[in-house]
Amino acid sequence: MDFWKMNGAGNDFIILNDMDRRLPDGALPYIARTVCHRHMSLGADGLMVVRPAQADGDYRMVFFNSDGSEGEMCGNGARCICRYGYENGLAGETQRVETISGTVTGRRIDERMYRVRLNDPSVLDTDRPIQVDGATWPCAYVELGVPGLPHAAVPYEGLQDADENALRELGRKMRHHPAFPKGANVNFYELIGPDHIYERTFERGVEDFTYACGTGTGSVAAVLTVLGKISGKAMRADMAGGSLYIDVTKTGECVTDIFLTGPTNIVCKGVLTDEELVLP
Repeated sequence: MDFWKMNGAGNDFIILNDMDRRLPDGALPYIARTVCHRHMSLGADGLMVVRPAQADGDYRMVFFNSDGSEGEMCGNGARCICRYGYENGLAGETQRVETISGTVTGRRIDERMYRVRLNDPSVLDTDRPIQVDGATWPCAYVELGVPGLPHAAVPYEGLQDADENALRELGRKMRHHPAFPKGANVNFYELIGPDHIYERTFERGVEDFTYACGTGTGSVAAVLTVLGKISGKAMRADMAGGSLYIDVTKTGECVTDIFLTGPTNIVCKGVLTDEELVLP
């Protein structure tokens, strides 16, 4: 199989072109688990499979986490797949990408920078505190799209200097917290300046921290905009893999038009020859 490996601010993906529908649906979780294994295969946070559109999109993005679970959508993945779509002639500089959670629009800014409109929030609860190990943590809960991609937004003072192992254990417990019926991506954040945050995300389906999370950053920006803590214009989020920028439109208590802008990187292109990968 031909593949591309890309990353968006360090959030990395393997992309397979299945426009002719050669890959069986039932094999995709297995393919994702196999090729995303960092020591045994290519390694990535997730697998994206490009398929024909089912409605009015240019094509469809099918996304799987590294553990083989299917994801509703992925923001950094959407930016990467928009570049893939453009460079492979599947769409022009502006494109419509179908996902489980709805259609995402993307736009090429330059060779490496892409901007996508994330799915609107279907749930936005700015006050959903949770208890972990006897401590109460302030928390907001957001689902983007329908069905919604779940995110917890948790303020964390001193995040940049936090103990990695302690934060990971806290993220793991929050990710499975009963307050989040579908589980959640846990986005720890700290305001470090006007319209400027630092963020760490413990991702559902990866079950560890990733270098960046686009939908998580959009969810945090939506919460902070509703709370009046940021302007909603060009919020900068610094993460382990670099910086992302979010623009949000707020009307009353409703948030729409969440735009995610950031870099893409084509790491390599080639032929997947993994001998452990045996398809039916």
